[in-house]
Amino acid sequence: MSLARLLDPAALQTRLQRPGWIVLDCRFALDDPAYGARVYAEGHIPGARFADLERDLSGPVRPGVSGRHPLPDPDVLSQRLRDWGIDPDSEVVLYDDGPGAFAARAWWLLAWLGKRDGVYLLDGGLKAWRDAGLPLETACPPPAMGTFQGQADARLVIEAADLGRRLENPELTLLDARALPRFRGEVEPIDPVAGHIPGARCAAFTDNLGADGRFLPTEALRERFEALLEDRPVEELVAYCGSGVTACHNLFALGLAGYPLAPLYAGSWSEWITDPRRPVAKGDR
Repeated sequence: MSLARLLDPAALQTRLQRPGWIVLDCRFALDDPAYGARVYAEGHIPGARFADLERDLSGPVRPGVSGRHPLPDPDVLSQRLRDWGIDPDSEVVLYDDGPGAFAARAWWLLAWLGKRDGVYLLDGGLKAWRDAGLPLETACPPPAMGTFQGQADARLVIEAADLGRRLENPELTLLDARALPRFRGEVEPIDPVAGHIPGARCAAFTDNLGADGRFLPTEALRERFEALLEDRPVEELVAYCGSGVTACHNLFALGLAGYPLAPLYAGSWSEWITDPRRPVAKGDR
């Protein structure tokens, strides 16, 4: 069974009062790091707890060495998950404003730590919840203590050195989740170097969504990734993006399409460019 599961707003609304259901608000803005906490305080899905990308879902940045959103320490993240009341058998629902990129980061981290059952993304996020006319609240839920004990799965992560050695492998499919102008190196609004890792294919995460902001049907996602893989084995697929966040959206969409969970280059472009010896490409390939 796929690890990627969606829940629509109506289905979540009927489950909010059930014991064992935990909702995490993962809203964030790269250009305004205080945004998520601010809008959470202004109104969130009833009972939701706030998960901040930089404080909770990332580790400390090491200037000149790490990317912009390093993976958190597994023990620290496990403790945070317990603080949110998460048990091994909890049903966890994740949402952000709508596209799902930050929620997908939380989904991937849970899978990385071994929590692979009962984890959902709210399809369409808070926008879909609001569009359905469902209520928000400003009150914070009472403290809870869960029992989840996570253990990081090294198979789900690839390091820069290993990826560098694999770039000459013709069977490698390296998917870059950033928008095409950033991939081509035409613009770079965030990182100091423009371009992409040589041999990568642009797979903008926004193309996983329809005009309504919800994930495309399974068949459409399957067609998308089949075209990107061509005839290469899915076992040789690696996902990356700018800082290891939106790549998780592609990994989630791959799961919806029926593919196994592929490795993430967590450091991604913002880590790759910290070493000037690593190659950089521009254009379409």
